[in-house]
Amino acid sequence: MHGTTDLLLPGIDRAGPVPLLRQIYLALRGAILSGVLPPGARLPPSRALAVDLGVARNSVVAAYEQLLAEGFVRGRVGAGTFVAADLPDVPEPAPAPSPPREAPSEEALDLYGTAPFTTGRVALDQRTLEVWRRLTLRHLRRPDPRLLGYSDPRGSAALRQAIAAYLRAARAVRCEPEQVVVTAGAQQALDLVLRVLIAPGDAVWLEDPCYPAVQAALAAARARIVPVPVDAQGLDVAAGVAAAPGARLAYVTPSSHYPLGMQLSMPRRLELLAWARRSGAYVLEDDYDSEFRYAGRPLASLQGIDEAARVIYVGTFSKVLFPGLRLGYAVLPPALLDPVLAARRLSDWHPAVLQEAVVTDFLAEGHFTQHLRRMRLRYRAARDALAEALCESAPGLLLPEPPEQGMKLLARLGGGLSDVAVSRAAATRGIVARAVSPMYRAAPPVQALMLGFTGHEPAALRRAARRLGEVLRACR
Repeated sequence: MHGTTDLLLPGIDRAGPVPLLRQIYLALRGAILSGVLPPGARLPPSRALAVDLGVARNSVVAAYEQLLAEGFVRGRVGAGTFVAADLPDVPEPAPAPSPPREAPSEEALDLYGTAPFTTGRVALDQRTLEVWRRLTLRHLRRPDPRLLGYSDPRGSAALRQAIAAYLRAARAVRCEPEQVVVTAGAQQALDLVLRVLIAPGDAVWLEDPCYPAVQAALAAARARIVPVPVDAQGLDVAAGVAAAPGARLAYVTPSSHYPLGMQLSMPRRLELLAWARRSGAYVLEDDYDSEFRYAGRPLASLQGIDEAARVIYVGTFSKVLFPGLRLGYAVLPPALLDPVLAARRLSDWHPAVLQEAVVTDFLAEGHFTQHLRRMRLRYRAARDALAEALCESAPGLLLPEPPEQGMKLLARLGGGLSDVAVSRAAATRGIVARAVSPMYRAAPPVQALMLGFTGHEPAALRRAARRLGEVLRACR
């Protein structure tokens, strides 16, 4: 395949300062825009291209995902990735004596979480940071030798006990500490589950629209992705059964659908569990931001009403405390515990032990509950400020839907605007406004933007909303 690779990706510098995924993305985008890859052309399989380039497959998959998100390519289940027939508008660079400065992509803006409306951003609470510093120093002054050696692949017993106690009280999860596996974030939990459960070609239900990183993980596992539409009640279970009754796994976000935000209704929850029990399938419940509910108590988990041990519950501390922590967890049905631990031993063996000790104290001493209480108030104020500012900045062009739960706001577009075009135009103004339509696989997409509000000050959100309003008016 070297001839094809040299044509599509000339000049890839494996030792250069520009990340490989960025180089691959730019080279492929250039090949598409120049016509070297015409509409309808099939991109090389990510695995084959990675081997040909001598790079990690993740770099190629990430580049493909960026092209997919921007509308340059389309994925076809079981067939591959193809250049889109209707390419997004790309403005011609104005003539200049020197090359024009390229507008930052959403990926570049989102990398360190500094741009307005970046999703997943957390507020750095000074009281939390001071407690964290004190707890860390406590363990460093007289370090327990166990904190400096190898540990249990499941995570420390003390942390698993603290997580189980929290989940039972806050999320009505049915679990014992023995069922908890501490992971390097929710994404690793998903990866371990896929390694154990999914063989190439196995059918997996995926909400449509869906979280792009999950779609990428399923593609890497060579699963047969079955897009299942969602409506006001969440995942349409009947549609999933009709499309793939023998699916091995269903991935759902029942407390707050990603990205549309609706909750999976109780009738649908019972219908989903009945299907899983009847077919021998598993359900992966991603409870990624359930802690941040702004009206009433957080909704009970799907796992908590599962009588047949078919639900795998996944959560994370990275979005609740800070992303650099890289600490998540999975609550596994007993039948999956040993296989997942065997897979864990083949990767990173066990979590970071010192971090585990600090998180254990943070939970056990009540600091976590206090942190959540402060963050809910802070994030609710940011949500309300953003919703109000959006209504004022672009009346008739943007319809914000303030969520009752979560860390992001969905804003539907009016006036026939394209969310991909608006997202690209917003990036030139330094704003991350994620287009929702590329997150669809088969269902008719909505034209909407996903805007993060957590970790951004209300004044900054208002200023960014005014800029976004200018972008929308310019795109009409």
